[in-house]
Amino acid sequence: MIPWQRIDTTTIPGSTQQLRLLQRGDEFSIRGEGFELMNSRQHASEDTLARLACGCLAGRPNISMLIGGLGMGFTLTAALKELGADSRVAVAELVPAVVRWNRGPLAGLAGNPLADGRVTVYETDIAGMLKSAAVVYDAILFDVDNGPNGLTRQENDWLYGAGGLKEAYTALRLGGVLAVWSASSDSGFSFHLRRTGFSVEEILTPVRRSRKGGRHTIWLAFRD
Repeated sequence: MIPWQRIDTTTIPGSTQQLRLLQRGDEFSIRGEGFELMNSRQHASEDTLARLACGCLAGRPNISMLIGGLGMGFTLTAALKELGADSRVAVAELVPAVVRWNRGPLAGLAGNPLADGRVTVYETDIAGMLKSAAVVYDAILFDVDNGPNGLTRQENDWLYGAGGLKEAYTALRLGGVLAVWSASSDSGFSFHLRRTGFSVEEILTPVRRSRKGGRHTIWLAFRD
């Protein structure tokens, strides 16, 4: 088997945690310290996240979307395929190196979505963008860390807690949707969403397009 080759290493801002970009043949992996965050061969659930969120907005013109977490670009690409030419997508990515990787060695994986004129990427924490927003988005996607049970930053607890959910609710237009991806289920997260004011749908979706293997969780939370 072809061994993994390290392409680059970076430190997560505000943390001592490191991320490594690895390559093995045509396969790429982004890993933290002792765990894999994402793999280029397993992005079906990220595609589903974007497709479901966009499906909730069918027929709405001039859609404004905020995506938290760039990853390998698959969520962004899936959203762009569903959105019209008059739509705008803001992407908040905390780690500058991840943006650099998506313009470099990872660009071809998802079809170089950062080159799309509808996209603006911000090298910042999505938390700050939510705090400065007020009724400006039709959809907000949380594709950050590993979901509510985060692995890489304690600050992500705020995002998925009462504070972050309240800011997301405030930043959504009436009829908007907050779509949240998670590597695992979380029995209390639906409760927290409902307590914030959202109506909620929880969906289990395959990790792989083949539908073999594990399942990830997606929450669709609506500001009715």
